[in-house]
Order: sequence, then C-alpha cells, then structure tokens
Amino acid sequence: MISRRDWLRMAAGASAAFVVKGCGPSESGAAAAETSANAAGPTVAGASRALNLITRAVPSTGEQLPVVGLGGANTFSETAGEEDFETIGAVLQALVDGGGTVFDTAAGYGASEEVSGRVAQELGIADRMFWATKVNVAGRGGTSADPAAARAQIERSFERLRIPVIDLIQVHNMGDPPTQLGVLQELKDAGRIRYTGITTTSETQYEALEQVMREYPIDFIGIDYAVDNRVAEERILPLAQDRGIGVLVYLPFGRSRMWQRIGDRPVPEWAAEFDATTWAQLMLKFVIAHPAVTVATPGTSRPEHMLDNLAGGTGRLPTPEHIQRMIELVEALPSA
Repeated sequence: MISRRDWLRMAAGASAAFVVKGCGPSESGAAAAETSANAAGPTVAGASRALNLITRAVPSTGEQLPVVGLGGANTFSETAGEEDFETIGAVLQALVDGGGTVFDTAAGYGASEEVSGRVAQELGIADRMFWATKVNVAGRGGTSADPAAARAQIERSFERLRIPVIDLIQVHNMGDPPTQLGVLQELKDAGRIRYTGITTTSETQYEALEQVMREYPIDFIGIDYAVDNRVAEERILPLAQDRGIGVLVYLPFGRSRMWQRIGDRPVPEWAAEFDATTWAQLMLKFVIAHPAVTVATPGTSRPEHMLDNLAGGTGRLPTPEHIQRMIELVEALPSA
C-alpha cells in the first residue's frame, strides 16, 4: 500500500502507462472468480486511448453522458479506506482515459469521497469527471431529517470532493424526501449543484420511489437493475421514461452471486453479435440496452476491470431476441 506522502510525490507522473493483462469481474466478491470469466477481455496498456462509448442524453437538459461509469462503493470504497492512492488513481485514470466520466459515490461510502476527490485533483482529471454523490441524514425507519444536518453533510461532500459545483446529488435510500430534496433544490437554484435525484436499491421502497418520481422535479433516480434482477422493468423504468427522469443503474452485475454462478463458463458465441467478449460486457449491455437507462455504474477497484466495463458501453447493443436469450441463459445457471 502506498502512503499519502509517496502518492503526492508520484502524482505528477501517475498518468504514465500501466500494463495489466487479463480482465475479471468487477464488483464485491469478484476476487474469487478472478480471471476465468473475463479472460478474453481487453488488455490495459496505459488506458490512454478513449473508447468510442455510446452516450445517452440527460432527459432534463439533453447533456450527453457515456453509458458506463464507475461506482464508488464496495471494493472501491474498501480500497479508498486503505488509503491505496495508487490503485484509486489508476482506476480513475482508466475511467477518464477510456472515455468515461460518471463517478458515483456517497457521503456514506467511507473514504470514497475524500480519497477520490484528492486523487482526482492531484492527477488533474477532476474537471473531466461527472461527480455524483448522495446525502442522507434521516434515521432508520423513516424518521425525519434535520435540514441543518443535511446541509452540513453536503458541505462536507464539497470539501472532500474539492470541487466548487457538484454535478449530481441524490437523496440516498429514500431518506425523508420532502426535507432532503428541498435542501437539494435550494442548492440547485443557487447554482451549487446541477442535478438532483433520489435512490433506492430496495424493492420494498419502489412504491415510495414512484410517488417521488411523480411529485418532485428530480433529474435522476438511482436504481438496482440487472439481467438477474429485472423488477425495475415493470414500473420504475417506464415511469422514468414517461416523466423524463435520468436513470443511474446500480448493481448491474446482479444480486444472485452472478460471478460464482458463471464460474469458468465461456461467454456464449452469439454474444459477439452485439460485440460482447466478456461476461461483464454481456451483463452491462443487457442493462444499457434498456432505453430508460442513462448510465450504468459498476463498482471496481481494478483498472483493467474499469476498461473492460467501459468496453461494455461500445459497439452494438443486443436486440430483443438477444435479451431473451440472455435471460434464459442466466436463469439456467446453477444457484450459488
């Protein structure tokens, strides 16, 4: 692990090429399935060439965003907590050099905000990123949020990220929407944040999320969606399209221990018909094939996985027939 002092000495040259061959899964639990699932993935050699990523428009403004970004929870947050500045820098550099921009974090993700903000500034890439974070000071069980506490948490996010304007702040986990969305709207009106939204990755909160989507002028939602977790297709994603709300997808590699279920199985040959050469790309292409999805944000703490994920946002997307084959393929996998 590299120290903060050593990182500062190295920062000026931190964008130099790194070479890592082979790609593997990209979220929590991925280490156990290391190389086999993604052995055909791209080789990272500096990640210096931007990929030709598909972009989607933010519905409320038309701003174009690359369809694959980076999530700052799970393994990324753990690595940030270890103050492994070199690794965090390599992942963020791979994101921007590969053509991605969206980095999604939260005040509640440990050291994720602080370390990513510092490292991005040292690397000189902060202004090439779309910064998304979250606020929630509401207690468990649906208790109220203190507006002053929400404002204080948001100010800490500004300090940690070290940027004057944050692109997107969302209310985390449906915490007291009237209070906390009200605070965010004040900041948006003042020009300190560009977009507002709200998130949940719990199906039990979907009904409440729908109500917020109908009643509040939000720009984004953050929701869980994957080939093995398609509940959001039923009501949430269609409603986002109807209301003109952008969608950040969390957990795009699923909830059913997909990497363990996949094991060492090869990517099906027909995946080449939509330019997927690894399992990560296959699963990401399933997600971004839905027209309501603006950006998928898989988490990773490895730069070669970051590049592989970005490749999932390039080339052709699966047809409805491919989508059905993907669902059938995943449903036929053994449970983990």
